[in-house]
Amino acid sequence: MTGEFSPDWLGLREPADADARSLELVGLLPAPTKVIRDLGCGTGSLGRWLAPRLPVPQLWILTDRDHDLLEIAADRMPEGVNVAIDERDVTALTSDDLIGADLVTCSALLDLLTAPQIDRLAEVCAQARTNALFTLSVTGVVRLTPEDPRDAEVRDAFNAHQRRDAKLGPDAPDYAAAAFERAGARVVVRESPWRLGSQRPDLTAEWLRGWVGAAAEEHSDLRFDDYLAARTANLPEVSVGHKDVLAIFD
Repeated sequence: MTGEFSPDWLGLREPADADARSLELVGLLPAPTKVIRDLGCGTGSLGRWLAPRLPVPQLWILTDRDHDLLEIAADRMPEGVNVAIDERDVTALTSDDLIGADLVTCSALLDLLTAPQIDRLAEVCAQARTNALFTLSVTGVVRLTPEDPRDAEVRDAFNAHQRRDAKLGPDAPDYAAAAFERAGARVVVRESPWRLGSQRPDLTAEWLRGWVGAAAEEHSDLRFDDYLAARTANLPEVSVGHKDVLAIFD
């Protein structure tokens, strides 16, 4: 893979991200939603998708620890949207940071966090009474058509890799939903799967390389070279499970 957080990879996946996110949850956002803090914003893909779906004026506070990505995100936000940048580790967020914010949001972030980090995020949002919309958290469910006997073996190894260093990986969306419910939020969860395959050959091939590569790293005693070669030579149609989680503090 070109790098989990590289601009090239984030750009390659942006159209699939946009198609997958739940529009239903956007429609459930309470008004007004004018000040949005985007955690782990990357190149600003989520902002470019969500900002046109919210009323103006808007202020987006783009939060990331990568200065170069922050600059790209700020430069690419839609016209008419006010932008501020906040270079920091998103796990250090406090309730004071959310004063005046209507929404905390992120994309493809929760699965990189640990249970205590998500618990703390829920607590911080509850203290500030700030709603949250978390999009595209992986669920570990991957379906490839046509099937291959080794699909499940690769999937299980990849999911184990995602749980390294106490990260929640595919358990993150359900854990986050429960954590925000414990914190007093009304929570709505929707499936938001990626659809890959012949219509997105470059992304599908790059995703396969990353998916199989992580599996091979997790189980170095297993050889997946032939599997990857066969899958990239004849790209399957793929559904990659994700969930979007909306938490509202009424």
